[in-house]
Amino acid sequence: MINFAALGNDLYTGKRSIDFVGRYKRWYLVSGVFILLAALGLVLQGLNLSLEFSGGSEFRVSGVKVTDSYEQTAKDAVTSVAAAGAPEVTTIGSSTVRVQTEKLNDSQSRDVQDALAKAFGTTSDKVSATFVGPSWGASVSQKALQALAVFLALVAAVMAIYFRTWKMAVAGLAALLHDLFITVGIYALAGFEVSPATMIGFLTILGYSLYDTVVVFDKVRENTTEARGNGRMSYAQAANLAVNQTLVRSINTTVVALLPIAAILVIGFLFLGPGTLLDLALALFVGIAVGAYSSIFIATPLLVHMRDHEPEMVELTKKAERYQQRHGGKVLASDAAPVDHGSDDDLEPAAVGTGERRTTSSTVRETHKYASPSGPRNQPKRPPKSRR
Repeated sequence: MINFAALGNDLYTGKRSIDFVGRYKRWYLVSGVFILLAALGLVLQGLNLSLEFSGGSEFRVSGVKVTDSYEQTAKDAVTSVAAAGAPEVTTIGSSTVRVQTEKLNDSQSRDVQDALAKAFGTTSDKVSATFVGPSWGASVSQKALQALAVFLALVAAVMAIYFRTWKMAVAGLAALLHDLFITVGIYALAGFEVSPATMIGFLTILGYSLYDTVVVFDKVRENTTEARGNGRMSYAQAANLAVNQTLVRSINTTVVALLPIAAILVIGFLFLGPGTLLDLALALFVGIAVGAYSSIFIATPLLVHMRDHEPEMVELTKKAERYQQRHGGKVLASDAAPVDHGSDDDLEPAAVGTGERRTTSSTVRETHKYASPSGPRNQPKRPPKSRR
């Protein structure tokens, strides 16, 4: 079995390393395939909008025994009294049948109620009828898009100020849009119904995706600051080490978040049926899974491509190459530790206890600046032996 604790420790220290940044073409190809499929789903099939967006009439037959033929029974009952196109029939829980049709007038609604009651062997008072206009759904969509625009603007501003570079903000927003587009495309391909609760879920997953990305970017900034001070790693290596150091944490966070959502999905599909809880859980499950992928495989490689050609980063790469040629070339977490003894170009082998670094072909050891060559400073000295 895999020892995840040991694996996480090895990834954090650099003993093991996955080249996320160097294999960017592979990750971009995978994302490109998902984006293409999402685009085809949206163009060819489109979104399955719920009644709140499309408008129409809804009937619910409660307190009945749901059999295997409930769907055909409901459709036959509706089409026998009204030309309502192809009704959509689903179950809610274990004893309620929901029928959605095009907009019907009052007379047609009463006829459909009576027909459904007769078909399912119940009374008309057990069949409820409601009408939802498309303007309500359009208002929800408009408000959701406005909230999305404000959210993205605030995120870009906060990230640019916090990380002191607009390129991190752009990379983070690109990962967010990547997650949102693929999630919506999966809904289109699978034919999942898009309800107002789904719209709320779409906005919620942006927060989860941003959370993972900011955690990785913060570690990238920390490693880069330390690499600038000692010249042991290039920007790409510092960023790749940051992804490895946060990998286990990202996986654990994602799994912990997905487990309760998966439980809600199972209960919803088996017992509750369509509803707000199921719509919200489905959007969260898809979005969180895609967001975990983008924060690891997309956001950081994209950030490296945007910054790796900056003059400061080019100089850092050259400095790291000179250092690694002298010391074996393996990047460890200890290589990101700050050093206060000047640049690596000025280093020469020194005797132990001088406060300088002593270098070998495989390791770099340091002596504390207050250390005494003869041992601890307070160690009592032995009196000289008397000569006989």
